Amino acid sequence: MIEEAAKLLVRSRFAIAFTGAGISAESGVPTFRGFNGLWKKYRPEELATPEAFWKNPRLVWEF
Repeated sequence: MIEEAAKLLVRSRFAIAFTGAGISAESGVPTFRGFNGLWKKYRPEELATPEAFWKNPRLVWEF
């Protein structure tokens, strides 16, 4: 079965990978709840607003 999937992937033009929790931490992307997570630095209810975006769009996008 794995060999069939590998052949299909090699022949495909596009590929999508759905991953689970934790993959971002392993790749160096900050997590939300982990050690030094984004939710410990910022309050989501304060950043998830149009006003927050207009005030600091870069911070909102990074969050």
